[in-house]
Amino acid sequence: MVTLRYQERFKTAQGVFDEFTHRNLFELHSRGTFDDLVSPVKVGKESNVFLAIKGKQKLIVKIYRVQNCDFRTMFAYIQKDPRYEFLKQKRREIIFSWTQREYKNLFKAQKANVLAPVPLAWKYNILVETMIGDEQPAPMLKDAHPREPPEFLELVVEEMKKLYQGGLIHGDLSAFNILNHQEKPYLIDFSQATLTKTPNAEELLARDVKNVIKFFRKIGVPANSEAMFNKITGKKT
Repeated sequence: MVTLRYQERFKTAQGVFDEFTHRNLFELHSRGTFDDLVSPVKVGKESNVFLAIKGKQKLIVKIYRVQNCDFRTMFAYIQKDPRYEFLKQKRREIIFSWTQREYKNLFKAQKANVLAPVPLAWKYNILVETMIGDEQPAPMLKDAHPREPPEFLELVVEEMKKLYQGGLIHGDLSAFNILNHQEKPYLIDFSQATLTKTPNAEELLARDVKNVIKFFRKIGVPANSEAMFNKITGKKT
């Protein structure tokens, strides 16, 4: 197997680039999905996010760590999704399906014209998507408060509404996975997103609304959960 530059650069990252992941990264590289992994963006217990390049374009490569993921918690979330109701409770199948679901969800978000990364490739425990940002990934909303918070909140609500109309609930929305890029909100991390027809979809949407409002209240924006929920869903009380 050809040695890619990142293999030497990140050779101490034990548990991230195991042999299985190496093979899948090599195949994605061979397909021309990316040219090289440049640097880690986020290193976590269950997944690791890397900045990659393809020509002059910058990409994000998310790698779920097969041996570290809490697949039981993943299963508890994904089994309610109608797309995965026949999924068996097996570690590797759950993690691969979890990654695939994020890939599919990003396509649905793209189709709904939601400000979000564009999915480029998926293979087992690896997801490749476009990077949101300029030279570096855009900052999380929690670290980059908007200049005009009330207007920014309205933009967030509009993105959530587009997602809902596209048949999807994010399910894990907060100031941690909304990016502030050029004073526009970009939604990321769609692994927990589920269809609006999922039995607990509205419960998840209500939680998203609560998390978003909690952040904006902290920075001085009064907001009402019920009004925001109704605006997203189009429901009237």
